[in-house]
Amino acid sequence: MAMFDKTFPTLDCAACILTPKMVQVGQHPNIKLMTLSEVEALSGYVGNFKVQVRQHARYITADCTGCGECVEVCPCEHPSEFEQGMNQRRAVYRAFPQAVPNWYSIEKRGVPMCEDTCPIHTRTQGYVNLIAHGDYANALKVIRDVNPFPATLGRVCHHPCESECQRGFHDEPVAICALKRFVADWEDEQGLAPEPFKTKPNGKKVAVIGSGPAGLTAAYDLARKGYGVTIFEKYDKPGGLMRTGIPAFRLPRDVLDREINWILDHGVELKLNSPLGDVGVTLDDLESKGYDATILALGTTKGKALGIEGEELPGVVNCLEYLRNANLRDEVETGKRVSVVGGGNAAIDSARTALRYGAEEVTIIYRRTRDEMPAIGAEIIAAEHEGVKMHFLVNPVEMMDGVDGQLTKVRCQKMRLGEPDESGRRRPVPIEGEFIEVETDQCILAISQLPDLDFLVKDEDFDLTKWATLKADPHTCETGHAGVFACGDAVTGPSTVVEAMASGRQAATAVDIFLTDGDMDYMRREYHRPTDLPKMDNVRQPGLPTVKREEIPLNPDAGITLKEVELAFTEEQAVAEAKRCLVCAGCSDCRVCVDACDKGAIDHLMQDEVSEIDVGAIIVATGFELFDSREMPRYGYGRYDNVLSSLEFERMCHASGPTEGKIITKDGRAPEAVAILHCVGSRDENHLEHCSRVCCMYSLKFAHLVLDHTGAEVYNFYIDMRAFGKGYEEFYKRLLNEGVHFIRGKAAEVTNVAELPEEEGKLIVIGEDTLLGMNRRVPVDMVILSGGLKPRADADELARRLHLSCMQGDFFLEKHPKLAPVDTATDGIFLAGACQGAKDIPDSVAQGAAAAAGALVLVDRGKVVLEPITSSIDDEVCSGCKLCLQNCPYDAIEFDTEKKISKIVEELCKGCGTCVAGCPSGAATQQGFEDDQIFAEITGNLS
Repeated sequence: MAMFDKTFPTLDCAACILTPKMVQVGQHPNIKLMTLSEVEALSGYVGNFKVQVRQHARYITADCTGCGECVEVCPCEHPSEFEQGMNQRRAVYRAFPQAVPNWYSIEKRGVPMCEDTCPIHTRTQGYVNLIAHGDYANALKVIRDVNPFPATLGRVCHHPCESECQRGFHDEPVAICALKRFVADWEDEQGLAPEPFKTKPNGKKVAVIGSGPAGLTAAYDLARKGYGVTIFEKYDKPGGLMRTGIPAFRLPRDVLDREINWILDHGVELKLNSPLGDVGVTLDDLESKGYDATILALGTTKGKALGIEGEELPGVVNCLEYLRNANLRDEVETGKRVSVVGGGNAAIDSARTALRYGAEEVTIIYRRTRDEMPAIGAEIIAAEHEGVKMHFLVNPVEMMDGVDGQLTKVRCQKMRLGEPDESGRRRPVPIEGEFIEVETDQCILAISQLPDLDFLVKDEDFDLTKWATLKADPHTCETGHAGVFACGDAVTGPSTVVEAMASGRQAATAVDIFLTDGDMDYMRREYHRPTDLPKMDNVRQPGLPTVKREEIPLNPDAGITLKEVELAFTEEQAVAEAKRCLVCAGCSDCRVCVDACDKGAIDHLMQDEVSEIDVGAIIVATGFELFDSREMPRYGYGRYDNVLSSLEFERMCHASGPTEGKIITKDGRAPEAVAILHCVGSRDENHLEHCSRVCCMYSLKFAHLVLDHTGAEVYNFYIDMRAFGKGYEEFYKRLLNEGVHFIRGKAAEVTNVAELPEEEGKLIVIGEDTLLGMNRRVPVDMVILSGGLKPRADADELARRLHLSCMQGDFFLEKHPKLAPVDTATDGIFLAGACQGAKDIPDSVAQGAAAAAGALVLVDRGKVVLEPITSSIDDEVCSGCKLCLQNCPYDAIEFDTEKKISKIVEELCKGCGTCVAGCPSGAATQQGFEDDQIFAEITGNLS
């Protein structure tokens, strides 16, 4: 009702009627409002109901003053439900100005898939949406909340977020990774230096062994929590495989150094040339120096061998050694014809590096097909563009030498793809007797890596897995050595940079819990919010246009050199690409509103609250839904601009609506002719068979409003006029005198296909005028569809929860249509308003009062008199099959688990006899209907 402008037939202001009543209810001392709440379960019986209510988190506390500062800074815009999608609202919103309670909520539809699939759960939509609005500084703040490497990951991440981006289910996924790089590079170009997070030291020390992505991330997280962190690195430069394994043309060293230095700015101490072991630092040394915990982030620094003949030949080298020499020394021995074995990122990097260090021909040998290659797709394309050849479905079985003992050929067996393995990729199967030989003078093995765990030989507290990785608890990262935790590739095996970072974060969290005497079992729980989003939200994105994804620019001067190949988006590209985001989660979780709220009333981590309420009676007043005119495509709703639903027109007429009360067409003109179609969806055996009772009268109201606002010609297409209430017929006659054109006949179609000159640029309503006995074509500028009233979509589910009767897809069923119109078959539950059937405002108010009176009678009486006709179950005969529990429509049967029998709850039983009819053992009987009682009545009547 708050959406209405006027109410029929008195044409008084809907807000003036409704608002005082809402305020009165909200301020009443005996009324507790539970908004954003729904009933999840109901138990008990009349006078003793227990209602389980879930109060959904609104993410804003009761400290909210309604100032609206959060709305001003919120970057997320969505179509307003209250304005029927004709205006936008923010993710922080208030349903309408007069809403009770008059404070704000934040709409969170769930966790976006991009965030959920990100290993470190970056609040992706937050920074993407801020970029779309040009707020790059806050976008970086969102990223760095969990990610200290925005520029690095913006270049090398395998971006699983993009594979699940909901935009990708429409056209192409948003270039999330490239946008991350853009803001990081923007900051550097502006000469800005990020300030480290300030945290008060807590007096505890943690040692981190290894300065790869896992170790650096763990150090970053712990330093932000106040720990004194020291990183011990075996090489003379930090970064792990980010430095030694990723070439400079993908990750420039100044970029990596800049981000590592920012981590060190948080008070992290770095000690280089400090390997773990007798020649460097030992665990005993760390304990003696007062370190309270140690994190092993050792990485995978040893290459895995193929285990084939000739692998020791000169010219066979592992990719880790090859890339390490190239990246740290800027020189590496490279053959003229190079073959690379493997299909991952290391293989692609090795192949592209070989080209840059003198190789004339590079071939990748891979035992599966291109579709199964785990390398980043863009890197595969780049390698092919640079001239790297791909040889699929072959597997090396022998390295062959020439007369000088040097490698000359790689003998490979041909393969075919079999069934999928545990990775989901199809397993390569050898083809017996089929081989090929690949001529080469250098072969780089990039099949896998292993951690260097030599220190374990002397320590019995550590174990290895069957894959030669370090054994650690998968949840808590704990090893067999007290106070020592392990993470990263040394535990998981070879992974990506962002996956190693996630492992480092997990270890840091575990250490923090361990050193604060917390509950380590917390790590075993699922603490990331669940996802519950549709693949595409068609309701909020009708007619979504296809927009091409921005292409990542390439460096024209790079060539096949060590210069960076890919460049960052321009600012125009970044904003345009970020605007492609659907913001499918509602709130993008950027949290700029937190800084704007002076009262500190915003809590993005607020949880739903479930409570149980004891009540004696229940009134159900859940209302109705308007018929969706898209179900009748012949009327053009959703296809033609100026075909409106009744609620859209209501908001257009309202002074606070999207057009400030002006009735105008899509192009801003006042209409010269308007058609109003009655009974859309109602009295239709294909949709709603019932009469909705209000359509005729509110259609007449619309006709009056159009005349009053515009003076346009108004045409009402109706089946017959049902003006059934007091003053309704008089209102109809008033409109007849005002000059409204009434055409008796249901409109058949609305089209924009003109047949006559006067129809050009118009909507044409085609229908039969049954009074004149002729077909009509009426050209108009606007069509209003007076949709019928239908039950809410969740009516069946609510009926099940409340044990109500409800025909499938229909309104709730009253106990008796005449004698008990507000009662239900369940004592103590009453119906009010349009949830029981289509009705207008006066009838809804009257029924609400009647339902309240019914509830008050129960309260005043203080006791309940039940019908004596109930069922009973004979304990000695009951077999405990529980069939009666399934059959009972009132949940009036309980099962005694000790006696293994069913028993009747008389307070709930209605004596319907369903249990009696379905009981296979004859244990269920109906009181008053036993054989002896029936025969006695018959005998008495016949005597």
